[in-house]
Amino acid sequence: MTKLLHYTFKTIWDDGNFILSQAMPPEERVPILVVNPTHAQPTPLGIAQLEHAYALRGELDAAWAARPFELVHHQGKPALLMENPGGELLATMLGRPWELTQFLRVAIGLAVSLGRLHEHGLVHKDINPANILVNKATGKVWLMGFGIASRLVRERQAPEPPSVIAGTLPYMAPEQTGRMNRSIDSRSDLYALGITL
Repeated sequence: MTKLLHYTFKTIWDDGNFILSQAMPPEERVPILVVNPTHAQPTPLGIAQLEHAYALRGELDAAWAARPFELVHHQGKPALLMENPGGELLATMLGRPWELTQFLRVAIGLAVSLGRLHEHGLVHKDINPANILVNKATGKVWLMGFGIASRLVRERQAPEPPSVIAGTLPYMAPEQTGRMNRSIDSRSDLYALGITL
């Protein structure tokens, strides 16, 4: 079991529910990625999402995903440890201009990674810039944030109040809200891909 006691943490992103950090092990040069709940008392839903992402580790490929390798407790909260494939979080790059060739390279890399996910029979259901690592120079893209991903090829979403809907609302396909008579499937991820681009 990995102990994070002597690791050096650098926060990359905090969405109010989870914190994504880079953690550097003592006397090593390769950091890992750590996701843990933001609040001191994590919600049962937040814990379930981390457990679900960890349970999918065997179905994820390091070529297109930041793979979880351990679920531990750190400072009284669960922490999901993931391999760090490199790259930067797409959410931190927003608001700055990109060269067209870099954008196209990343757009193609994102489409390829999402295609690989779908080939493995998974629907992500939360594609957004905070769940995407990119290398602008090479166009390599890795997905993460598999806490609500589904193994089902098609599923129905029951109508829920907006505060209860799982996912990131601005990037969410309409059928994920449960307010349309359509199933959630890989096309829902393609909708979110279009919004992200």
